[in-house]
Amino acid sequence: MKFTEVTVHTSTEGSELVADILWRYTVYGVAISDVKDVIALQENKVMYWDYMDESLTDDRSGDVLVKAFVAEGDTAEVLPQIRADLEELTENCSGAMPLGSLETTTKLIEGDDWIEIWKKHFRPLHIGKRVVVVPEWIAYEKAEDEVVIKLDSNMAFGTGEHETTSMCLELLQRYLTADSVCLDVGCGSGILGISAVLLGAKRAYLTDIDAIAAESSLHNCKLNGVQDKCEVRRADLLEDLRVTADIALANITADILSRLALDISRSVRKGGILILSGIIAEKLEGVKEIYSSCGFLLKDTINKGEWYALSFEKL
Repeated sequence: MKFTEVTVHTSTEGSELVADILWRYTVYGVAISDVKDVIALQENKVMYWDYMDESLTDDRSGDVLVKAFVAEGDTAEVLPQIRADLEELTENCSGAMPLGSLETTTKLIEGDDWIEIWKKHFRPLHIGKRVVVVPEWIAYEKAEDEVVIKLDSNMAFGTGEHETTSMCLELLQRYLTADSVCLDVGCGSGILGISAVLLGAKRAYLTDIDAIAAESSLHNCKLNGVQDKCEVRRADLLEDLRVTADIALANITADILSRLALDISRSVRKGGILILSGIIAEKLEGVKEIYSSCGFLLKDTINKGEWYALSFEKL
């Protein structure tokens, strides 16, 4: 089988947003190549190599490559949609963060050899105090009190520290109890909802408007043995479900969070906790204001890199 390797040139700040776009059009894999990740691993003593080409860290241009793999027969239909989504991303960010050139290039790949090459780039990812995200093909021996979440090889799994996700998980651990019913809005791979259950939640509901995301979340629930405590729906929030969450999480973008504010507020019980992430500095006050107007009291504001996360209590 032949694949088209689609490469988008972006920045560190824009890489996760570009990766989210590319995941809409492939089930074969998305990879982020950012020299800053290599530098951080060395400087923070997270990982060592017996040998590393010194020229690897010479590139300080800030150019980050996000690659997706699309079946050759789908390329003609998919490429214009990707370019349109990248244009929309540029308009929505309105200079709020550097996105790089967003130049898009393609290359034809023969056979499935790229899959094994792609897998070699990934490692267990420690998020927050207890959670470790591990690709399913890697053997990992967990430390005491760690919670290990396995993700299938077709899941989005970037090489960075996933600041928006780690902030959600950090806030989740502050408020989670054994009686918590959790809601993961825009669940993607399902990492937040699955984490909630593995960390001790009574039940989690995971929703995503994207069919591939819903399918991936369900698969990952089964992979982690939590399918009996998780319900996954392809839906905008909790359509057709009569559920009020003790803790709701939404790691999306500020514009979508603002649009969904009223719907999300109906899905959180009085006294419940709402955790939002994926917010850039320029959008922060606007998100705070709209959720305050929907009956939420701001409790926490945390920041990592370009991103912010918020927690609220429902009044």
